[in-house]
Amino acid sequence: MNDERYILFGQYLENELSAEEKTNFEKQLSEDTEFASAFEIFKELNLHLVNKFGNEKNLKAFKKNLKSISKEHFKAKKSKVVSLKPWQYAIAASVAILVGLFVFQNINPSFDDYNNPEMATFTERGDINQNLKLAEVTFNAKNYKAAIPYFEAALNSTKSPEIQYFYAVSLLEDNQFQKAETNLSELKSGTSIYKNKAIWYLALLKLKQKDYKSCKEILLTIPDDYEDYDQVQELLNELD
Repeated sequence: MNDERYILFGQYLENELSAEEKTNFEKQLSEDTEFASAFEIFKELNLHLVNKFGNEKNLKAFKKNLKSISKEHFKAKKSKVVSLKPWQYAIAASVAILVGLFVFQNINPSFDDYNNPEMATFTERGDINQNLKLAEVTFNAKNYKAAIPYFEAALNSTKSPEIQYFYAVSLLEDNQFQKAETNLSELKSGTSIYKNKAIWYLALLKLKQKDYKSCKEILLTIPDDYEDYDQVQELLNELD
């Protein structure tokens, strides 16, 4: 692997070479068959990246997979933020393919891509107990572990689908999968407005555990009138 050659290829494609450098590059293309062949392969890989990762979410997943590789091949000072160009990712991908660390077809969606908990708003509903107030504050601060005992105390005095839903989300965030699944399944079996939200989070629970088959099966049970069905469809497409 000649990284300098691939950098040169990328600069040519990005039109970053001077007139003289461009003339020399094209001269070498016409005279050096091995150089020309390497350039064609690079262009094909670059085009594949554009087609495969044009979607921002797919590109994000791709970048995660190449993080360690790109660090090795594009070094910068610690104080400087590195922003790689597409052709630089092509170089990193070339390295990854050669050492068997990356396969284009095996990029799966991640829990973090779809996990966007809504804010809890118990205190806007009038007089509530202190535990529920603290549950709301800690949950909205994303301190889910701290929120769990407050939700449990609140549920002991007042059990409602709303409280149980936010409790289940907190459990999932804290990786307490069995408890989270039990509570979400109970909500799924009910008739509250949290029924479909619970099914969505059951799917995310499986996604977080990388059980993609179960995740897909659960997603297919969500009705198309669910308020966030566009996310359901997007995740289903990524799982195909």
